[in-house]
Order: sequence, then C-alpha cells, then structure tokens
Amino acid sequence: MNNNQWISKVAIWMVIAMVLFTVFKQFDGRATTGAGYMAYSDFLNEVKAQRIKSATIQEGSSGTEIIAVTTDDRRIRTNATYLDRGLIGDLIANDVKFDVRPREEGSLLMTLLVSWGPMLLLIGVWIYFMRQMQGGRGGAFSFGKSKARMLDESANTVTFADVAGCDEAKEEVKELVDFLKDPQKFQKLGGRIPRGLLLVGPPGTGKTLLAKAIAGEAKVPFFSISGSDFVEMFVGVGAARVRDMFEQAKKNAPCIIFIDEIDAVGRQRGAGLGGGNDEREQTLNQMLVEMDGFETNLGVIVIAATNRPDILDAALLRPGRFDRQVYVTLPDIRGREQILKVHMRKIPIGPDVSAEVIARGTPGMSGADLANLCNEAALMAARRNARVVEMQDFEKAKDKILMGPERKSMVMPEEERRNTAYHEAGHALIGKLLPKCDPVHKVTIIPRGRALGVTMSLPERDRYSYDKEYMLNQIAMLFGGRIAEEVFMNQMTTGASNDFERATQIARDMVMRYGMSEKLGPMVYAENEGEVFLGRSITKTTNISEETMRQVDAEVRRIIDEQYALARRLIEENKDKMHALAQALLEWETLDADQIDDIMAGRPPRPPKDITPPNPSSGGGQGGGAAPVVGQNETAPQAPTAA
Repeated sequence: MNNNQWISKVAIWMVIAMVLFTVFKQFDGRATTGAGYMAYSDFLNEVKAQRIKSATIQEGSSGTEIIAVTTDDRRIRTNATYLDRGLIGDLIANDVKFDVRPREEGSLLMTLLVSWGPMLLLIGVWIYFMRQMQGGRGGAFSFGKSKARMLDESANTVTFADVAGCDEAKEEVKELVDFLKDPQKFQKLGGRIPRGLLLVGPPGTGKTLLAKAIAGEAKVPFFSISGSDFVEMFVGVGAARVRDMFEQAKKNAPCIIFIDEIDAVGRQRGAGLGGGNDEREQTLNQMLVEMDGFETNLGVIVIAATNRPDILDAALLRPGRFDRQVYVTLPDIRGREQILKVHMRKIPIGPDVSAEVIARGTPGMSGADLANLCNEAALMAARRNARVVEMQDFEKAKDKILMGPERKSMVMPEEERRNTAYHEAGHALIGKLLPKCDPVHKVTIIPRGRALGVTMSLPERDRYSYDKEYMLNQIAMLFGGRIAEEVFMNQMTTGASNDFERATQIARDMVMRYGMSEKLGPMVYAENEGEVFLGRSITKTTNISEETMRQVDAEVRRIIDEQYALARRLIEENKDKMHALAQALLEWETLDADQIDDIMAGRPPRPPKDITPPNPSSGGGQGGGAAPVVGQNETAPQAPTAA
C-alpha cells in the first residue's frame, strides 16, 4: 500500500469518527440541556413564591428560553414561544435579578449546522465510497460517462515491427492505415472508410497488440475499452456510455476505438436461457445505431476482438458495421521464429540458442505462449546464477510448460514406481512402432503437474488436419499404458482412466463427426451441442433413431477393440524392448528421443545430457492421461500438451 492510499484510508476513518462524535455529542447535549426543565406555568408560580434568585432570558429563532437559579442554587430551564412582557413586571416585583439577551444573528446558522451537520457528513462519506466503487471516474452521479482509456498518438509506440507471426493479418489491416493517413486517395474513387474491423482468433495470438499497432502506424488516437465495461446493473447505463464514447471519438477524429472481448456485450439477442438481458441488449442496440445509424462517424473506425465469433449477433457482423473480419490464427513455424526473435531482444541470449530450433519444437503455441516460454527460460537461468540464457534453459522451460512443473519431492513406493515405468514404456513403444504417431520427444516417471508420469510427443511439422490412420494410431498409443500394466505387472490401476476417456472420444468423433466409418458412411450424427447460456437452443432435437445409435455404439466398440488388440500384439512381440525402456526409466527417470532410439535399435542407451543421478526415494506413477497429444480439430492443430 503506497502513502496516498494509506493517507486516504486514515482520512476516511477520521471523517467517520468525527461524524459519530458529532452525533453522540448532539444527543448528549440535548440530554444535558433537558435536565431541570420546568413548565412555564410552574416557573411563574416559583417566581411569585419568591423561590427564584436570578434569571437569564434568551430570545431565539424558535421562541424564548429562560434559564433561572433558585434560592437553593438549582438551575432550571423553561421555554416560551414569545417574550411575555408581564413576566418582566413579575420579576421586578419579586426582587429577581434578570438579564435579557437579544437574538444572536448566527444562532440560526449554528442550529442548522448542529442539526444537519452529521447528516451532511454521512452523505459525503456515501458519495466518496460510491465514487470508489465506480472506479473514480465520474463517481456515483456519472454512470453514463465512458470508461474508454485514450492513448494519444505521441504515447503509442507500438508499430507493425512489434507484431510478428501474423503476416496475412497485417496485410489485411495495412489498408486501414493508408486510409487514416490519406483518406482522399480512396474517397476520390467513391470508396468509403470501413466502419468496423473484427479481429477473430484464439486467445494469445496478438489481437490487442495488432489493434494498437494500427493506431501506432497511422499516428491517430487510440480509445481502448473492454466489452464488460459497458454492462452495469442499471438498465440504460451501457447505452449512455456507448453514446459518450462515440462523442469523445468524434472530437478526436480520425481515431480508433478498440473494444476487447466484444462478445460480453454483443451476444445474440433474444436467444438462450432466459431470453436475453435488457441492459446488454440496449447497449448492443445503441452500438449498432452509432456504427450505422443516421449520423455518420467520419474518421472513427471501430476495431473489436473476440475468440467466440459464433455467438455474436448477426446485425453486428453484417456489412456496414463490421465490414471486415480478420483472422489472427496460431503462428506457423516461421511465425513462431519471428515471435521468438522479438521477445529474445529483451533478454541476453547465449551463442547456442537457436530460435529456429525452438520454433520447430513448439508447434501449436500462440504468441502469448512463446512470450511465457522466453520469460520462464530467463527465470531458469537466473536460478542457476547464469549471465545469459542458454539453450538448456529453453528446453527446461518448454518441458515445464508442456508437461507441468516437476514434483521430485513426492515419495512413491517401489512397486508403484515400477508400474509407472512400464506404463510409460508402453506408451513410448507403441508411439515408436506405429507409422503415423508423432515422434516421441520425452518420457519421464517424475511426477509433473497433476500427472505421475508423462510421455510427450511432438509433431515433426505443423498439422492442419488429421487422417484416419493417424487417429487410429493415437488410440492404440493411448492403450499402451494399460496393456503394459496387464502384461508385465499383472494388475490394473486407475492411472489409465484419462487414456480411456480420450481414446473413446476420438473413436466417437471418427464415427459421429468425421464420417470415418465405412458402415455408417459420411454423415454427422452429433446434434445440438451448443450451450444454451451462449445463445444456443434450449431444446434438444434428435433425428437419430435408436437403431442407428446402437450401430454407432457398435462401431465405436469395434474401433476401440481393434486398436486395443493391435497395441497388445505389439507389446507382446517386443517384450525385450519394453524391459529395456522400463529399466532405463527406473535408472534415469527421464529419457529423451535419442536414448529411446538407442533402445529401439537394440543398443545400450547413451548417458543423459543434463540429468542428475536419480533419487531412488522419488518417482512417479502413471497419471491420468499419460499419453501423447491427440488432435481432434479439423482446421488447426492443438498445442502439444502432456497429461
């Protein structure tokens, strides 16, 4: 907590304490003043009985107050609505010393302050807290003010040189830069400036960075806001913020408005569970009007980013609003190399580090993943007090990201450790023997993350689709761990549960989604898989008969049984290699691709490169899903993760 925050908190508590003190003091003062009160008629009787020694008459705004001292030195008080002139004669007749004080000019103001001061202080404290809850911008009475943060053209230093790995997307948006710099070039031919640009892509691919680079190249102001900043608990606030945001943008035109995660406010209207949300739909309606309504926002380009374009409202995506959709996809090997070089400029790199080699071993990683990889490598080098980041640091960082952090302190019984070794050896053996499996990169029985053992495969190149043989080989490889337990340890453990889940899902997708069953043919049998909370249908329609579903189950069963039998036959035919792999894992705990190749060729495995001698007390068992990566996406490969 900094000094300003500490001073602010102290000031708040001082104000609260002052309010409470004033309130209690006021009630205490009233109680004290009320003591010894006497009715006016009784006071006159006391005067006539000569039991009053002196009196003070004070004229006030609400009447006359009389404070008297009795002959036995008691103080009494009484009130009269007006000054009784006959009272003066009674006081003189009964030898009472008295003093008459005229009305004080400041008494009314003082009375108001005493009466309303605590309430005003409480209101002030309430307003302060409401301003804090509203982020300090406009406070409780300025809900409709836009929360967009403006980045001036002189403060934005991001350019296209800082964006790598998405060359096609940069080519698409360079025309916007030319338009903002020289609009007359396009307008003289009848062209008009695009109203909006929608950046679509997986998380971490650089959509926000690309939008900032457009503004940096064009040298125009950049308004940045999140889709969730529009939505409030009060209906109509989001629409007011949209109006205010566009008004600010018009004053700074030409400029760029960037709305990140627009799906928070741009979901389909009137769909899904509950039928919609009034506040979100009003905000969306106002945005639609501002982007393509009666008023023309000359020079204001709206750029939005999302990774869920399928749930956006159709009116938002039509031409005239978001005229263009630019897909920022996962980078290929050349893109990953360029991204790594951008991030490597910020850290000292050793002479043995090759961005090309690292890019080849990180298929499916996004720009954010690669930035995290460089950061983890720098942290690895700092732990060993190195002056530069070397290739071994990048390898360790890659293993940590893909397979999870090591848990070497975990103590495992020797029997479970041997079971883990044979389980992982079964995965590795099938992965080496089947032709379409991705090359086995590393096998370890050191617990990593949530898994007690890991077999990690990396594809030789980027994959954009998967054939039938590849998917069948993945199923067989997933069954290798359980079969090895049965053949060599004569037992079954729970470690293969995730293997079975993934194998079953692959087989079911082959039959129901990809049309890879000769019996059922090229037909999709999966329907209504959308989430109702994302604007999908709440009802579920089934156009598949029970007989067809039985055939689907039979086909899935057939695929699984065939691949299970194939994996079992391969393991039983190569028992000597299985024993060699398991013994090497028990000795070294981790095997790389070169050591596995030596064992498969019948040679003694070469010593490990940078692995310290194993600790016999530590080890791992097979974890849920110790298996190679299995891609199920038809258009883009998944990141190679170990389970």
